[in-house]
Amino acid sequence: MGLKIGGEVEKVDGKLLSYADFVEKYLVQNQPVILTGLMDHWRACKDWVLDNGDPNLRFLSTYFGNSRVQVADCGMREFTDQKRTEMSVSEFIDQWAQLSAARKDGGSDGNSLLYLKDWHFAKEYPDYVAYSPPKFFCDDWLNLYLDKYTMHNDPDTCQKRNEIMCSDYRFVYMGAKGTWTPLHADVFRSYSWSANVCGRKQWYFLPPSQYHLVFDRHMKSSVYNIFEEVYKSNFTGLEEAIWWECTQEKNEIIFVPSGWYHQVHNLEDTVSINHNWFNGHNISWVWDLLLREYHEAREYIEDIKDICDDFEGLCQRNLAANAGMNFYDFFVFMVRFSFANLVLLCNLTSDTEKLSWSSSQVVPLVIFNLKSIQCIALKMESTGQWKNSGVSIDLRETMEDQTFMEFCNLMARTYGAIYEQSEKKSDADKAVLEDMELSFLDFSGSRICTPEDLVTFIDCALKLS
Repeated sequence: MGLKIGGEVEKVDGKLLSYADFVEKYLVQNQPVILTGLMDHWRACKDWVLDNGDPNLRFLSTYFGNSRVQVADCGMREFTDQKRTEMSVSEFIDQWAQLSAARKDGGSDGNSLLYLKDWHFAKEYPDYVAYSPPKFFCDDWLNLYLDKYTMHNDPDTCQKRNEIMCSDYRFVYMGAKGTWTPLHADVFRSYSWSANVCGRKQWYFLPPSQYHLVFDRHMKSSVYNIFEEVYKSNFTGLEEAIWWECTQEKNEIIFVPSGWYHQVHNLEDTVSINHNWFNGHNISWVWDLLLREYHEAREYIEDIKDICDDFEGLCQRNLAANAGMNFYDFFVFMVRFSFANLVLLCNLTSDTEKLSWSSSQVVPLVIFNLKSIQCIALKMESTGQWKNSGVSIDLRETMEDQTFMEFCNLMARTYGAIYEQSEKKSDADKAVLEDMELSFLDFSGSRICTPEDLVTFIDCALKLS
């Protein structure tokens, strides 16, 4: 099938781009971009790459070969994705080496095209600092939160898997020339960024305004491979789609906005680093997807509603199994994030030394964060699912929780790094927090149980700011 190409992704020197310009041009506008010049100091670009530019498979196998990883067979479809198996990194690299040898001999190899995906490398090897995310991608609520908390705590789902597999959305991908990823939009409708340590990728993007064109008439299933012949009767709008394309070279980072369906092909043997993330600019995409998947989960079991003792609870459990979190998980996430933003706000405005920095940079960002969360809380309130949710967060207890204080300090240091602020000026001050507890919690109430409570809490925070 021939694609109609109507757009090309812009390529920008990241060293000449300010954080404010990146936010305004790409986050706010939800537009893709390729950034150059940001990977020169990465350890991965030295250790993982041979002098000829190929992946240093021997190094990766020697130092990280025992890791267990998910490997996709690019020639086998399983439901909406490629079939995956688990193997060690060494086993995967051995098969990659066999494929490379067969190709060099010029024969028609019978080897499968295997693609290592979703390797939680940074979490598994915290002492080996392979890379540092550019500041453009550091306002990352998802991974910041998961560094201290789990998103979903149901022992029947995530906890049965090993801790690493549930830990974060920071990944390493490795694949030979010809490996690829089918058409998809990213998990949670998050942003993502992908950095080529070595190799080249070809990307095909579909803007969100056209996403319906790759779905069937019932909006239930989407095209798997845009280069395969498909039944035009099932995908009646596909020929109308106008695609964007780009080639991502070695040492380039691509920013993938929310809701852009994309298909990606490795043009050479490639190793890449990939993060999924969201923040105040795209949190609405996360909620909209969660609500849509909730309605689908509910519709699927509607026929047992009258005989189910806890139908809503079952809907939420199924939602968490399908989406990685449910309404209540997302709500707890937003409450903790709101409270941590308030702690940061109070800490930054507590003395004149911090005020000069924060007033022009971080304070407006924190206020924006709170307003973004409040908008989602208002949408959540309208669903009416909160009477018997069982969610209750005591802010006084939270204030005493060491994990929460570590989370606050991690957030403060993250925003400090974005705006090149020293760590000393950004960590939470205990005396300030005690003053805040006395003044704010008495004013706003110390327990949050519903989205309405969260809206009220943020109203009070904004008035006191």
